[in-house]
This record gives sequence, C-alpha cells and structure tokens, in this order.
Amino acid sequence: MTPEQMPGYGYPTLAVWPEPWYETQGWLMHDYKICPDGSLKWFKSTILTENGHVKAEYFTTFDRAVSVADERNIQHLANLSKLDLSEQQRYSLELKAKKTIQAKSRLANEEQLMLSEAIRRSKQQERISINDIILPASAEIFREDLFNQLQTLPYLRIAFTRTANQKAILYRQNERAWSKPYNVGRKGAQLAERSKVANGFGFSAESHWGKIKASIRKILLPRANQLLQLASVQRLLAEAKSQGHQVVVSNGYVFWFEESGNIGWQVKETASSESSDGSAIWFEGTIISKNHGRLVVLPYIKENGEKVQGHTKNAPNDGRAKPRHPDSYVNLPFHVLKDDLMIGLFGELPYE
Repeated sequence: MTPEQMPGYGYPTLAVWPEPWYETQGWLMHDYKICPDGSLKWFKSTILTENGHVKAEYFTTFDRAVSVADERNIQHLANLSKLDLSEQQRYSLELKAKKTIQAKSRLANEEQLMLSEAIRRSKQQERISINDIILPASAEIFREDLFNQLQTLPYLRIAFTRTANQKAILYRQNERAWSKPYNVGRKGAQLAERSKVANGFGFSAESHWGKIKASIRKILLPRANQLLQLASVQRLLAEAKSQGHQVVVSNGYVFWFEESGNIGWQVKETASSESSDGSAIWFEGTIISKNHGRLVVLPYIKENGEKVQGHTKNAPNDGRAKPRHPDSYVNLPFHVLKDDLMIGLFGELPYE
C-alpha cells in the first residue's frame, strides 16, 4: 500500500507507543492521531520502503521501541504549537497525550517488575533435564527451545516455542509432559506471554488478567516493605527526606514517611485516579491524607484542566481506612523516581 492508502494518513500525530505483536514476540509502533472530528485514535505506524510503499514499523525489543517513542513524543508535543488550535484545545490535547503515555508506560514497567520477581521466586526450583521432557513426535523439533525456556521459567505452563523455520504453542500437561504443537494465533501467543508472569505466582494465564495482577501486587507488598531494610534504600530515602520529600513514588509503590507515632518510612501502593474522563499526573500537586489507607491516589489533572489533589484510601475489600485526627491531617508533595529503579531494588532482596 502507498502512504495515502493507509488509515489515518494526513492526521496529526499526538504521540506514539509500541504495542506487542504477540505472534512474532516483537513490537509494532502505533500513532495516537487527531481525527478530523477531534477524536483521538490509535493507528499502526508505518515506514516508507524503497519502492514507495509502506510497511509496519517493527521492533524486536521493547527497550529499543520505547527509546524511539520517547524521542518522538518530545517532538510531537512541540508540534502542537504549529496546529490551528486554541490555547485551551492545545492544553487539553497535551494532557490527553501525557495521560495516555503515562498509563501505558506504568503498565509496561509494572509487568516487567512482576516478571522479574516471578523469575527470582523460581531460583531454587528444580530444573528439568532436556531428556526428561516428554513430547509427542510432532513437537520434538521444539525440545531444545522449550528446554532453554524452562531453565529460566521452570514454572511455565504455556510456551511459545520456535525453531528457525517453525513456531508453535505448547501446553503443559504435567510436570514432564507437554502437548502436541498448536498453531500460533494471537490468543495463544498472548497467553504464553502472560504465563511468564502469572504461572510464576501460581495463577493461570487464562484467568482475568487484571485480577491476576491485582493479586500479584498484594503478594509483592510485603516484599516491598522488606526494601526498607536495604542500606541502598535507606540511603535513598534519607537523601529524599533531606530534600523535603516525604512521599517517594516508583513503579506502583509509595515510600511514605509517617511523622506521627514515630513510625517513619512505610510502603503503600498507588491507586489510579477515580476520574472517568481521563487524567494525567499532576506532578506539582500534593497528597492530602485524612486517613491511614494503604492506597495512594496521586494528584491528577482532568482533561478539562481541573486539578485534583491526591489522597489516601483503602482498597474496596479492605474496609474503611482508619481516620486521622483532624489535627493530624497531612498535606504532602511527592517525588517520582524512574520505574525501573524498583526492579533493581527488588533484585537486591534475597529469596529464602
């Protein structure tokens, strides 16, 4: 196809972000475009070939795709000033772009943290030998690749396997035996990818993905609290406090300094904002805590520009959060660290 034949051709691009192409284990860049009616929609990114046609923009690694996206998004936001828009329209579009990319980035970083922890949890798990894997004759060609995956992910129950010329999905039947090969479709490939995380915590990848991740967050919270024992974290938080930061946020977790009761630093979780019309983090906002809830809703900006202070609360099934005395209400700014920092910090914790 030529560029003019592609959906979204000529529409201004607000932002870009890579999405998984599960069937290839790679990533396709997508453009967040402004449609003629003012709505926003994602389209596949394309690049021009030598013959004047276009092809999808494909990346073999997520890190490389994100690096490219980050560079482009700076320019795309700068290009908003060139469009025939009112100041309010421009501001609203900028908020929508930031909100969308923030959400996708946080999601990807959270899942990477969960995968890293799933692998670390399995360090002491016994690895199967290559000859002990039981495969039907039709799956024999995938033995070596399956074995290699099981050395890193011994808990895996759905595997995307491949050779130089073939690929297939295999399902685990018991500790040693695997199924015949199945064709690689989007659903099977997606389940195989999610199995890398879900199976590591004892969940089936075929269960509701959002509920699986919510359960994993609860599993990891006590481990996040153990971070407070690390000398590296103690130094990081001491430096943060010396700079006036009592709330430090990274990859879904919040280091919270509690003045009352000589509690000191503790770990909470972040919760998404409750706005239904979309929001972006308000980095200059503060968190007003009127209770001792374990979840922190960060300050956010609605798409209409309204700024909403953050707050603390409990999760729906936790019961009501213990209220603070009005004299003990706190109003705190927050500081955001890179999400990948938490992956490294979790890696410093040994598993018994």
